[in-house]
Amino acid sequence: MRRRTVVAAALGTVAALAGTGAALWLERRHQDEPDIWNVRLPRPGGGHLAFADFRGHPLLLNFWATWCPPCVTEMPLLARFHRKRGTAGWQVVGVAVDQEQPVRAFIEAHAIGFPIALAGNQGLALSQALGNTAGGLPFSVVFDAAGRARDRKLGALDEATLERWARPDA
Repeated sequence: MRRRTVVAAALGTVAALAGTGAALWLERRHQDEPDIWNVRLPRPGGGHLAFADFRGHPLLLNFWATWCPPCVTEMPLLARFHRKRGTAGWQVVGVAVDQEQPVRAFIEAHAIGFPIALAGNQGLALSQALGNTAGGLPFSVVFDAAGRARDRKLGALDEATLERWARPDA
């Protein structure tokens, strides 16, 4: 019986240490994220988009490019999400990792409805700093109204993921 007590105590200690280590790792990871709210990027056609303007609302930040087929495919889905959830305070911002001319042509040809910023290669660096370690596209990050990154997804989004993100308890 004594051996079981010792084993149980050892396992409990290991579990507690693992939990503490994981919590510290997550806290450090959160501290290493860039302050997205100080970012200002040019907009296609002129002007700038200041991320600070979106603070205080849930934000879906989507990194995309016109040369990326899954990015182009998910744009109508993002536009519908923006229209549907905008009344509830949701903001959607597209960050184009692309050149201005193709982005302008894409916006003119499609009813996007949400703000688009131009980031070029700077966009890849920003997406990597936000957790896109593979550097792939599309890449999305969801921020809560308090400005904390809540979730991330590399690859095309789907309705189920967007609805899960939009739930108040998510």
